[in-house]
Amino acid sequence: MTDHTPTDTTYRLLKFLSRQPIQISRFIARMLAGLVNFLKMSKTSDTIRLNLQIALPELTAAQHEEIIPKAIHNELTSYFEFFSIWGADNHKNIARIHSINGEQILQEALKAPEGLVLIVPHFGTWEIMNAYLAQFTQMTILYKPVKNESADQFVREARSREQANLVPTDESGVRQIFKALKQGGTTVILPDHTPNVGGDMIPYFGIPLTTSNLSAKLIQKTKAKTLFLYALRNNDLGFDMHIEPIDERIYQGNANEGTGVIFEAIENLIRRYPEHYHWSYKRFKANPELDKVYHLKTDEALEVVAEVRAKAIQAEIV
Repeated sequence: MTDHTPTDTTYRLLKFLSRQPIQISRFIARMLAGLVNFLKMSKTSDTIRLNLQIALPELTAAQHEEIIPKAIHNELTSYFEFFSIWGADNHKNIARIHSINGEQILQEALKAPEGLVLIVPHFGTWEIMNAYLAQFTQMTILYKPVKNESADQFVREARSREQANLVPTDESGVRQIFKALKQGGTTVILPDHTPNVGGDMIPYFGIPLTTSNLSAKLIQKTKAKTLFLYALRNNDLGFDMHIEPIDERIYQGNANEGTGVIFEAIENLIRRYPEHYHWSYKRFKANPELDKVYHLKTDEALEVVAEVRAKAIQAEIV
C-alpha cells in the first residue's frame, strides 16, 4: 500500500522548500522566469499574450510584449514566495509586511456586527496577508483540496495555523460562511476564477464568462462590510499591503450586478499594475463561444472574441 502520510517524499520536499529564506525563493523564481522567457520553453507567454490582447486591447503590441516577461517573473515569484510564507510563523510573516495602506479602513470594518467579506483577486502575493489578518479576526474560507494528498496536508497545515476555518467548496461550506458572517466573522474570497459547476454569465473585461456570484450574494444577504485587498512585493524582501473600500453599489441590484462591481474593482487594479496579475489562467474560455479560443491562431481568436464582445454590447443596449 502506498504511504500517504505527511512523512513521504512530497511532503518533505515541500517542507524543505518552505524553510528557504524568501530571497532564495525570489532568486529561484528569477532564474526560472529568465529561462522561460529566453528559451520560450512553454506556452505560458502565448496564453498571457492572448489574455492581454483580450483584456487590454487599448495597449499597443509593444506594451503587451513589455508586460509578458514581467508577468511571468511576478507570477513565478509569487508561487515560490507562497512556500516561504507557508513555512514561516505568523510573527515572521507579519514582519515581512512593511507598509499597510488603508489599515484604519480595516479596523473600522472589523467593528461591524454584520461581519466582513474580504475580496482578494489572483494578484500579487495574496497569501502574505493571512498572517496579518489573523491578528484581528478568525476567517472562514472556502478551500478546495489539492489533488496530491501530501501537498494538501502541507497547505492545510499552513492555512489552518492562521486562525482560518477551512470549509468545503459546497453548500455546507457556504452555510458555514453565512453563519460566521452573522456572528460578526470574516471570510476571504478570490472571485476571479471559473467555477467547476454552475455559475452565471457575467462580463469580465467586456466578455461574458461563466462566473460564481457567491461573493455578491454573501454581501447582499448579510450586508457585511466589504473590502478589497492586495499585496505587492517590494525590493526590500517584503511586501506592501493595500486595503481599499468597495463601491457602495455592491449592496444594490442583484447578485450578478454586485459581481460586476467586484469585477470593476479588479479591472481597475489590473489596469494600474498589469504586470502583477496572474495572466497564465485561461479565464476567457469560460464562454461557450470561446471554449477553444486558446487553441486558435491569434488573429482567429481575437476575431471570435470581438464578435462575442460586440454581441454583449448589443445585448446591453437592447
